[in-house]
Amino acid sequence: MVRIAIAGFLHETNTFVQRPTGMDAFLTADAWPGLVQGAALFDAVAGANIAIAGFIKEAAAHHHELVPLLWTSANPSGPVTQHAYEKIWAMLACELEQAMPVDALFLDLHGAMVAEHIDDGEGELLARIRAIIGPDVPIVAALDFHANISPRMVALTDAMTVYRTYPHVDMSDTGRRAAVVLQCIQAGERLHKAYRQIPFLIPLPWQCTLIEPLSALMHLVEQLERDGNVSASIVPGFPLADIYDCGPTVIAYGADAAATEAVAQRLFDAMLAQRDAFSGKLWSAAQAVSHALASSGDGTIILADTQDNPGGGAAGDTTDILHELVRQRAPDACIGLLCDPAAAATAHAAGVGATLELALGAHSGIGAAPLAGRYIVEALGNGQFTGTGPFYLGCKMSLGAMARLRLDGIQILVTSHKQQAADQAMFRHLDVDPARQRILVLKSSVHFRADFARLAREILIVAASGENVADLAQLRYKKLRPGVSTGIELEGHL
Repeated sequence: MVRIAIAGFLHETNTFVQRPTGMDAFLTADAWPGLVQGAALFDAVAGANIAIAGFIKEAAAHHHELVPLLWTSANPSGPVTQHAYEKIWAMLACELEQAMPVDALFLDLHGAMVAEHIDDGEGELLARIRAIIGPDVPIVAALDFHANISPRMVALTDAMTVYRTYPHVDMSDTGRRAAVVLQCIQAGERLHKAYRQIPFLIPLPWQCTLIEPLSALMHLVEQLERDGNVSASIVPGFPLADIYDCGPTVIAYGADAAATEAVAQRLFDAMLAQRDAFSGKLWSAAQAVSHALASSGDGTIILADTQDNPGGGAAGDTTDILHELVRQRAPDACIGLLCDPAAAATAHAAGVGATLELALGAHSGIGAAPLAGRYIVEALGNGQFTGTGPFYLGCKMSLGAMARLRLDGIQILVTSHKQQAADQAMFRHLDVDPARQRILVLKSSVHFRADFARLAREILIVAASGENVADLAQLRYKKLRPGVSTGIELEGHL
């Protein structure tokens, strides 16, 4: 039995978003718990598909002593404020110093956190932790599939395990794998690290592991792991971060240095060979709605409102597609989740059956104007429910007051806290069956596929207004290391 401290500090930072991420965002629960310290951590994460829950379950099975420090996350948005980063660090440092001595440390991290004063949020965090625990205490971290892994992160950890799926249906399992790796390290195994940075960025919609080329590439990872007796990862990175180490990486760990380097090089070469395959078609809002209305047959057509995806830092309140549905007189459509706390509060005050004059959405000032109209309040919810789909499985949602509004043939699911539409439970909370919708507009890029793809006759990736930019060539990067390309050509982009 060993004494293992456990902690988590997660944020995926879109540096092209102007809204900073303050302390309140880390304190407030959404799909994941708000900030918790000490023993309360165990109950807060129990049963959720998140890495720290998987680590706890696996480590407990080996009867290790787990010392909970702190766990917190915030919905993706702009850079973390200096105040929030330093406040959370002070809390974590205090808990860690009180927990010493420890035999090992597990960290649940995202890997793409940027603060106002620090570009490499996780690298800086690890350096400060090392100053407390010293160079010899093993640190194993679980990372998101979209981590921008820096050389500093590699140097300061003994090993890192990374999600292997997008949609992230294996977050808990990634924590479990981290516990297995830590067990090997504690048993005396010394792991060689092999690390490569890929010289191009990948747009988020084409990082999906359910489609090519990453479907085949992730199978190659598993094959090379078995053949080479190593732990390996392809990490596509989070491309909406203007920092030096933004971008995909390959990382591998193994007892045999030559075999580990060979696996990393094979994966590096495989990624380079597929560079042009990380692409696809982007539809305009007008094209997508017109195509959906002209299409015949059974099943739902999903319009993925990828650039207003809160999971990539967007506001979740743009109305471009909603305006287009009205303009083209869509007879049967449903859109979710549109973040408008004021509209949700007004609907709750009025009650089910009321008719409201509203200017809905677009309060972030991005894209089309708020959609003014007479809305019928059809259902209300408190935003408290449990995720049932593969991605948000077991997560206790806390999305604030919610309402289902109708404008002619369009149902709009309004929420008070922004959250990407990636679980059918979000719709059922307001008495909507997603399978019965002709057109389903989801503010999500890829995660929706885990729970909605089986309903879809067709999926269209729509580039309406929003800050989760799909065509990276439209962005002006200033800090990327030399030689990194952002210009993968996307079919039909505007």
